[in-house]
Amino acid sequence: MAAIASGAPLITNDAVVLGLLAATLGFVFWSSSRPSGPWKKFYGIVPALLMCYLLPAIYNSIGLIDGETSQLYPMARDYLLPSSLALFCIAIDIGAILRLGPKAIIMFLTGTLGVMLGAIVSFVALGIIHPETVAGDTWRGMATLAGSWIGGGANQAAMKEVFAVDSTLFGQFVAVDILVANLWMAVLLFLIPRAQAFDRWTGADTSAIDDLKQRMETYQAQHARNPSLADLMVILGIGLGSTGLAHFLAGPLVAWIKTLPAEWRLEDFSLTSGFFWMVVLATTIGLLLSFTRARTLEGAGASKVGTAMLYFLIASIGMHMDLAALLDKPWLFALGLIWILTHGTLLLLVTKLIRAPLFFMAVGSQANIGAAASAPVVASAFHPALAPVAVLLAVFGYALGTYAAYITGQLLRLLAGAG
Repeated sequence: MAAIASGAPLITNDAVVLGLLAATLGFVFWSSSRPSGPWKKFYGIVPALLMCYLLPAIYNSIGLIDGETSQLYPMARDYLLPSSLALFCIAIDIGAILRLGPKAIIMFLTGTLGVMLGAIVSFVALGIIHPETVAGDTWRGMATLAGSWIGGGANQAAMKEVFAVDSTLFGQFVAVDILVANLWMAVLLFLIPRAQAFDRWTGADTSAIDDLKQRMETYQAQHARNPSLADLMVILGIGLGSTGLAHFLAGPLVAWIKTLPAEWRLEDFSLTSGFFWMVVLATTIGLLLSFTRARTLEGAGASKVGTAMLYFLIASIGMHMDLAALLDKPWLFALGLIWILTHGTLLLLVTKLIRAPLFFMAVGSQANIGAAASAPVVASAFHPALAPVAVLLAVFGYALGTYAAYITGQLLRLLAGAG
């Protein structure tokens, strides 16, 4: 307990942290699978997926581990996420995705508009409630947060340079980003098990989504088999091999793009981001494999292996959430909460107006707020077959993020009265 009191985490060895996360995931899945008793009642209220996310956040908040210094999240993001995307795509039905219609795009763009509007609403609200919070250069830091919440890390870094954001201010908004975005993701994960009730309330037509899930489940049933060791090794070979190939190709591709004329401003589209290309390439490889015999590996559990990888990513994301951080700069976090609530409220209104399913609302939001690193987490919680939809929207967000964040920053500058 002395280590916790002094601010140093009790566990600093990533091998031990990985074991703790694996044991936590194992416990959650074991307890949530109980057919009766108190655990069944507990998970009838609290989704198991949320617990996989919340328990690591509690470990981080009480000082048992330190998500910021651990290298498990970069590992999960760079290795397990691309592998899971490739495995999710193996059995995908491209035609069924296209039949999902325009509502996915509408909800994504609503999410983008919600982030832009939320910046204005939160700035004005804090100007009334606690003017000191939005005094000075706060608007500059808010522009970087808009870049992150519409596009991703590359867009956020771009806004730091465009608006000359002080490093301390930038760090404060990175903290707001992590905590508020993670809280919002927890809200979405809480809603997912209640999708049917939500869709009844909005009057949503979920037939296209149900058709895609049914096609996936039918294909699984037709090709289902008890996986052999050879099956599992081939599945791992395809997942990790696709990731290795994506890494191999992304490096030279980014290096070549950086040699192109600067006036083309390709960085505005995140085309100079290695992570962007890793996600795109891994997804593309998986989609190409869906046209080959590799698709039959879905019957041996390819998407289940991908889901297991994704749950480790969920746990590693949760490690970055510090529940106690709300006490450090409460008004800055209050600004973030008003911002994200505005985003969510606009999404909810449009969802009801166009009768969109919860899936489109949740993924449209997370493709903005969490980008490609966490949008597939939310989508796959509905069904693994839906993960590619989230990836496509998140890639769209990378392209849109810099422009929308720049416009948001200029609007905030006018509100702040800055020159």
